[in-house]
Amino acid sequence: MPSENALSMLRATAARRPLSPVIAIAGPHAFLREYLTGAIVKRLVAEGFQHRSAQIANTSDAIEFAEEVGGGDLFAPRRVFVCRMMRSFRERAGEEEAAGEGDRKSGGDGAILDVITEYRGPGHLVFVYDREQAPAKIRRAVESEGTLVNCMRPFDNQLAQYAQAFARGAGLEIGPDAAETLAARHGGDLSAMANALAKLAISLEPGAKVKPSDLNEAATSKIPEPFEIAEAVSQGRVADALQKLERALASGRDPVEILSVELIPVVRRMVLAASMIASKRPTAEVAAAFGMNPMSPLVTRAIEGARRFGLPRLTRSFARVGEMDAKFKNGEIKDRAGALSAFVLELTAE
Repeated sequence: MPSENALSMLRATAARRPLSPVIAIAGPHAFLREYLTGAIVKRLVAEGFQHRSAQIANTSDAIEFAEEVGGGDLFAPRRVFVCRMMRSFRERAGEEEAAGEGDRKSGGDGAILDVITEYRGPGHLVFVYDREQAPAKIRRAVESEGTLVNCMRPFDNQLAQYAQAFARGAGLEIGPDAAETLAARHGGDLSAMANALAKLAISLEPGAKVKPSDLNEAATSKIPEPFEIAEAVSQGRVADALQKLERALASGRDPVEILSVELIPVVRRMVLAASMIASKRPTAEVAAAFGMNPMSPLVTRAIEGARRFGLPRLTRSFARVGEMDAKFKNGEIKDRAGALSAFVLELTAE
């Protein structure tokens, strides 16, 4: 079967579509790996499967796991095995291969490959790799026998879709307006998005539809999310932006994260919107360039910010945040919090 992305796999799981006997989950987004694994297990347990878990840290763990999968269970004929492949196992396997000690039919990798190619159910095997991708041999085996899922960082135009998927996982419904509001508030922080919906599920009836007002009420007393800083910046609210930035840093947020995940994307969107406005492009084309709905709050704020600051200032600011990002990462800038505050003042100065 072809590879799937995390969003399509979440949809398939929620829609009760048949799942492959073997599923391998990998990718750089740790939260998505864990959330997707939990969603699969939750569904299968509800369907009557017995949950088993294992951690593979060395060859003996792999062989023991293979024996457990191969052995029957009189009291649990339908089982879902979640097997977490630890980094130490991969490092040891790499040493064995380099020394010529590993092959297809022996060792830990061989045991796992045999399980994948020979397993036919009636249960499911879910392999979770704590790395950007599964080993090549495993990928080839899973692609031919099951489903390989890549948990990549989401694009901006996927955020509202993830909000809808998380709402279904929490037993709620969410309309486009509320999904866009949630995406605008939390940006690329999917864990915060899912957590906000999980909290709402406690107070709302199962199947209730989440309204934008529900989200606003839930956000009144919380520490500001970094994307709220970007929202204040795009609207020219310099005092509010600096206050939110200070509170976010005091709560322990990393300045590098605020810059790379929130400020750089919002400035990039405003630059793109400003360049298209200068070329007299309509709002619909600006939204299409973002891959978003024209009514999306992200599109509206980008256009408003583009008109407020103008293309020359935004071009300078975009070059500035790129320079700051490089200097943050190579250690040239020590006072990162001060640099972020200075940038906000520089961008929003009249």
